[in-house]
Amino acid sequence: MTKVSDAIEYLRNVTRSIKDFPKEGIVFRDITTVFQDERGMDLSLELMGERIFIEGKKDYDKLAGIEARGFVLAGGLAARFGGGVVMIRKPGKLPHKTLKKEYQLEYGHDALEIHLDAIRAGEEIVLVDDLLATGGTAEAACKLVEELGGVVKKILFLVELPELGGRERLKNYPVESVVTFEGH
Repeated sequence: MTKVSDAIEYLRNVTRSIKDFPKEGIVFRDITTVFQDERGMDLSLELMGERIFIEGKKDYDKLAGIEARGFVLAGGLAARFGGGVVMIRKPGKLPHKTLKKEYQLEYGHDALEIHLDAIRAGEEIVLVDDLLATGGTAEAACKLVEELGGVVKKILFLVELPELGGRERLKNYPVESVVTFEGH
């Protein structure tokens, strides 16, 4: 195995899998165990960082973390590799004027907000989140960035659950993930 494959395997092993959460038949991939593990956190940032550089150069203006675990990853990436961090949050959490985007969940609705002044026209943004499942949250975040005039350069996830179809939903955007888990 290569160094990268060893690192990915380490992350797979550190990720806690919880059966039948939040409902029967689902295996929840809990990355809080990755955050708690010094090597796991370091490998996560290293492998994600490799995906946001082209020919050794930063390929974005800002990182946009999607609530809440995306904040941890975007902040860590910005500290290590540079760039500002934009927070995309659940409604009512940001103190200044915001733009809101509602989106459909499997059972119901949700929404995200971003500060109106968080992104300037033409800024290139890498969206960062912990997990790609159905893609609804990331799609809403992309629309917020674009409505503010930003360009979604890439969407970056630590974990992907390919069977849930999120990558297909986000087919108009470059999507990258570090670790994949079969099932959901």
